[in-house]
Amino acid sequence: MSSVAALAGRLMIVTIFFLSAVGNKIPNFKGVVGYMTSAGVPAPQILLAGAILFLIAGSVMVALGYQTRFGASLLLVFLALATYYFHAFWKLEGQEQQMQMIQFMKNLSMMGTMVFLMAVGPGPLSLDNRRSKTANAG
Repeated sequence: MSSVAALAGRLMIVTIFFLSAVGNKIPNFKGVVGYMTSAGVPAPQILLAGAILFLIAGSVMVALGYQTRFGASLLLVFLALATYYFHAFWKLEGQEQQMQMIQFMKNLSMMGTMVFLMAVGPGPLSLDNRRSKTANAG
């Protein structure tokens, strides 16, 4: 049961990242670049391309449990940068500050999830675990 739960958890964790890349950032590339520019992100076209790469690669790696720690680190880098540029609640006041603090805390919890994956790995139903069993058998 815990093997299936770990796999299901990994799939649920990465859904937001994968769909963000393929459902929003890729089809709306130009609009997202404009939004990034207005938020003060430097070199927005280059960083958006990098973000898409990190989101897709990190999501697939975590979902498959293949080099999970590295995939989680890609998603952690994405989250840290996105949180800094887009959820800087400390620069705001009133209702907008409160809304951005909620988004900041949501991202902080996802960063914690990435740190957790980096610390404990993907669980039994993963390519990482399968590779370690194969290496130990030989």
